[in-house]
Amino acid sequence: MPKPKLIRITTVPISLEKLLEGQLSFMEQYYNVTAISAGKEKLEKYGLDNGIATYHLELTRKITPVKDFKAVFALYKFLRKEKPLIVHTHTPKAGIVGMMAAYFARVPLRLHTVAGLPLMEATGFKRKILNAVEKLTYRFSTKVYPNSKGLYDFIISKKFTNPKKIKVLGKGSSNGIDTNYFDPNKYSNEEKVKLKNDWNITNSDFVFVFVGRMVADKGVNEMVVAFQELWKTNQHCSLLLVGPFEDELDPLSPTTTEAINNNDKIFHVGYQTDVRPFLAISNALVFPSYREGFPNVVLQSSAMGLPAIVSNINGCNEIITSGLNGIIIPVKDQAATMDAMEVLMNNTDLYSELKKNTRPIIIENYSRQEMWECLLNEYKLLQTNL
Repeated sequence: MPKPKLIRITTVPISLEKLLEGQLSFMEQYYNVTAISAGKEKLEKYGLDNGIATYHLELTRKITPVKDFKAVFALYKFLRKEKPLIVHTHTPKAGIVGMMAAYFARVPLRLHTVAGLPLMEATGFKRKILNAVEKLTYRFSTKVYPNSKGLYDFIISKKFTNPKKIKVLGKGSSNGIDTNYFDPNKYSNEEKVKLKNDWNITNSDFVFVFVGRMVADKGVNEMVVAFQELWKTNQHCSLLLVGPFEDELDPLSPTTTEAINNNDKIFHVGYQTDVRPFLAISNALVFPSYREGFPNVVLQSSAMGLPAIVSNINGCNEIITSGLNGIIIPVKDQAATMDAMEVLMNNTDLYSELKKNTRPIIIENYSRQEMWECLLNEYKLLQTNL
């Protein structure tokens, strides 16, 4: 008997590579999986690397109604031909395009994962449009999976859809964390010294690390200003920035960009396929984002033994407990960011206590294999109930 067909859709291939790493290959054991995304070359490489069939679809991350309707029609034709049992979408644009096309193509199970809502930071007319798109996405779906309790509560509070349609899988996250891969013991002291030397980071410095897109709504502006203020009185510290600039979508302030380019203690290494070496040479994560779903970087850095400074938003405040495995700060608060950084640098007893708790909490609650099994069981349950 042939395996049922499962279609997974993200707006860009990097979400398949990073946010869902390994998951589609696992599902291929039970379903004939096809990955759909924009960026044809990267998508095809992802398919070859992971043994997954792919279908290229032109998608944008901006509000582009004409292109979006063309994408819906192209996807509709593909789904009518393929007749999948399940279409499962991730990211907002893939969500509306995928759920609409799957609805009209009469796909039985139309699932959408919510891993962050850009509308949370939008205002005025743009907010109204994004609210309407979100509601429409949920209306076309048969099931919606916020990847954190905070997102679940937000969706319910805004009455975006019937509560019966919504469910958080496990304890949150879209993909869990591979704690065998993210393991600080894989890096010796000698290797860490060499890595620091390679990037001209002073070996004795306390290294704060940020991993993510270099954009305003990740709190990068506040973090860089906080570091600059901290550095004036605590010069044995460095700030390591791992991630690409996205000037078209959400640019940093000119002051921040200038500081990144000119401060000898700020190191921007750009996008990295493997962030583990940079976490290994760091002492603490700083992640003052304005909005998240269930941030992978907080899971990854915690698995690598780093206490985290995070903003008080859903996802972050579900992984981190202040005084246990990190420090939670108010959103958009540069002074609080600096104070938390100073505390971790100078209070060695607190730092050691937080560090001791980070990895065990992740191992106990966010195993990747358990997350995959949880999603597979959900698929099977829905399939049984058809």
